[in-house]
Amino acid sequence: MIRTTVYPPPSFCEQCSAPHAPALRQRGVTLFELVIVMLIIAILAGIGIPTYQYVTTSSRMSAELNALLGDLQYARSEAVRQGQPVTVCIAAQTTSPYSCAAAGAQNWDQGWLVFSDVGGTKNYDSGAGDQVLRVQSAFTSGDTFSDADGVSAVSFNRDGFANLGVPQMTLTLNDKNGDTQYTRCLYLSQSGMMTTAMHSTDANCT
Repeated sequence: MIRTTVYPPPSFCEQCSAPHAPALRQRGVTLFELVIVMLIIAILAGIGIPTYQYVTTSSRMSAELNALLGDLQYARSEAVRQGQPVTVCIAAQTTSPYSCAAAGAQNWDQGWLVFSDVGGTKNYDSGAGDQVLRVQSAFTSGDTFSDADGVSAVSFNRDGFANLGVPQMTLTLNDKNGDTQYTRCLYLSQSGMMTTAMHSTDANCT
């Protein structure tokens, strides 16, 4: 007689057969790491913001100074080319009808006119045949550009000499906050020679 032994099927363990799930790891930063990051940002901001302000202010001041310098040089060359006076004046009106500011005005930051001055009067008069060549609008930056001697108009003759009324014209450009590190000056002599300077290199430029 053959005896058969029947073994029960192996029990199924769902948890035993399942692969082990990876343990959950906590994500994020610690308070110490956050403080370090904030400290680095503060250091970079402390270095970068003043540098950015210096660069932008210096660039603006240079552009304003060079605008008048360029127009004075242009007026001088046009006077020689045309063989008649060409004047640069502080503007009372920078849109048509154009007009120059009254004699003795000092604030070139309110804009200026460059015009062929047929009568050599240093005052724009369209009826006399004067013709506007260039126009500069008033500054919107709040910077001031003035002449302490009250020279409100400069006229160049056919030989390139400047009619100033004073031995030398000195225009001082100050930023709106009065910070002398940005101060710039433009010097114009009766011979028509023009130079510029900064307060950092010229103590007289204040």
